Amino acid sequence: MKCINKIRKYVAVLLIIGCLMPIVGCGSESYDMAYSRQMPSSAYMVTNSSFETDTLPAFSADLCVDSREQIAMQGVKLEYSYASGLFDLNNKEILYAENIYEQLSPASITKIMTALVALKYGNLQDEIVVTENCKITEPGATMFGFKPGDVITLDQALNVLLINSANDAGLIIAEHIGGTVENFCAMMNAEAQALGATNTNFCNPHGLTEEEHYSTVYDLYLIFNEVIQYERFREIIQLTSYTSVYRDANGNQKTIEVKSTNQYFQGNAEVPENITVLGGKTGTTNAAGNCLILYVKDSAGNPFISVILRADQRQNLYIDMSRLLEAAGK
Repeated sequence: MKCINKIRKYVAVLLIIGCLMPIVGCGSESYDMAYSRQMPSSAYMVTNSSFETDTLPAFSADLCVDSREQIAMQGVKLEYSYASGLFDLNNKEILYAENIYEQLSPASITKIMTALVALKYGNLQDEIVVTENCKITEPGATMFGFKPGDVITLDQALNVLLINSANDAGLIIAEHIGGTVENFCAMMNAEAQALGATNTNFCNPHGLTEEEHYSTVYDLYLIFNEVIQYERFREIIQLTSYTSVYRDANGNQKTIEVKSTNQYFQGNAEVPENITVLGGKTGTTNAAGNCLILYVKDSAGNPFISVILRADQRQNLYIDMSRLLEAAGK
C-alpha cells in the first residue's frame, strides 16, 4: 500500500508539472512554478509538503530549501539587523534565518543581478559610448563620474559597478545590454523568475530607492548563488581595488582608480578566524539601511553565502555579519 501511495503522489506531481511547465527549480534548470510560498502547486510547496522526498529530487537538489522564515542557530544572536541568512552550499542547508522571505529594499545588492544579466548576455570586450541618459541626480548617490562621450568596455563598467558600487556604471551597462534601462529591468526580472526569485521585482539596475523595487534574503541568495558560477564575477568581487584606463570624448586617456566598499577588504572590519572572504556586494540607502552579501569559505574550503539586510549602521552591519561568519567557521 505504501508503494501505491507513493506512485499516486508522484503521478499527481507529474500532472501538476505537465500543466505548469516550465518550472523554476535548481541550479541552471528553469521551472515556472519556482518556490512561491503562496501557491499550493509551486515547487516550493511541493518540496516542503508531506510527499516523501525521494519522489521529488529535482526541485531542491542544488539549493538550500526550507519553509521556515526563522531558523535559530546555537550561539548566534544578531542585534543590529532586521533580515539575515546563512546558507551552507555544500550541504544545501539554511543554517540561520531571520525574516528571509520578507520583501525589502536590497539597495546596491541589486547590482549582482545587473552583473548576472551583463555576463550572460554581454561581451566583456564590448566598447560602450556613454550617453546623456546615464546620469543620476539623486543626492548622495555613489557615482564614478563618467561623462557623455566617454568610451569604456563592459568589463571596466562591471569592475566599477561591483567594486566601487557606482550607480552610473549600472545605467551604462543597462543601456548597453538592454537598449533602454526599462528593457534591461525586464531582463533582470525575467532572470529572477527563472532562478525562482519570485518575491523580487527590480525597477532599476543600481538599487537606488523605488517603491516597487524589492527582494528578499532568500531571493538574493538564489541570485548570488547563480552569478558566482561566472569566473569573471568571482575575480572581480575579490579585488580590494581596481585601476584601468579609458578614453574621453576627445580621445584623451582617463584613469579609473576605485577601492572596494567591502570593509573586510579595507581592513576596517576583522574577518573571523577560519573564514576567508572571497567577495560580495555592499548596499546602503536610507530606505534599505546597511546591507551586505558575501561568498566565503571555511578553513576546510566549504563554501557559504551570508546575507544581511537592513542593519542600522555600517559598523553594526559588520558586527552582525562577523557573528554569522564565526558560526560558519566552526
